[in-house]
Amino acid sequence: MATTDKASPRDRLLDAAGELFYRDGVSIGVEALCKSAGVSKRSMYQLFGSKDEVLAASLERRRPWYETQLRSPDADTATPRERIGYVFRRVEENAAAPGYCGCPYLAVLVELKDGEHPASVVARAAKELLQGYFEQQAEQGGAADPALLARQLMLIFDGASARAGAHIEHLDDGLVTRTVTTLLDAAGLK
Repeated sequence: MATTDKASPRDRLLDAAGELFYRDGVSIGVEALCKSAGVSKRSMYQLFGSKDEVLAASLERRRPWYETQLRSPDADTATPRERIGYVFRRVEENAAAPGYCGCPYLAVLVELKDGEHPASVVARAAKELLQGYFEQQAEQGGAADPALLARQLMLIFDGASARAGAHIEHLDDGLVTRTVTTLLDAAGLK
């Protein structure tokens, strides 16, 4: 665990939750979470009403990092096609990292299956933001049907993330970016 004694109990809980839920799934118990964070259960319940709230807060806390990972550093000068391509190159790069378990937001949605769960609400918002980004880029790039292209790109993103996270697929051969290129060509994206 990468937490320090200087971090607040809240930060230690969120750090531990982010790591444990991503690596082991949302079924991690409160005791294991608190032990990993070095925080008592009493303290956890003083800070959060439930483990569900800890999970939702850890996902919300991760969102700026997640969004940064997917935004091209050349966003001001890149074309819409290049911005979309960057997202998928990042998926390929991230999938090669040790401990990669796929998209954390997709994993939570699949595991929980409860659309009203606080963590599902956060996860769905993150996925909708990405789909909205794809649609915006598709529109700017002159795609014939930006909404359809955004949905198709989400299928590739989530499918690639899930398959790589489950260690079924290795994304180091460029399959994802080639697939996206074919799709962007078919959609008429500039």
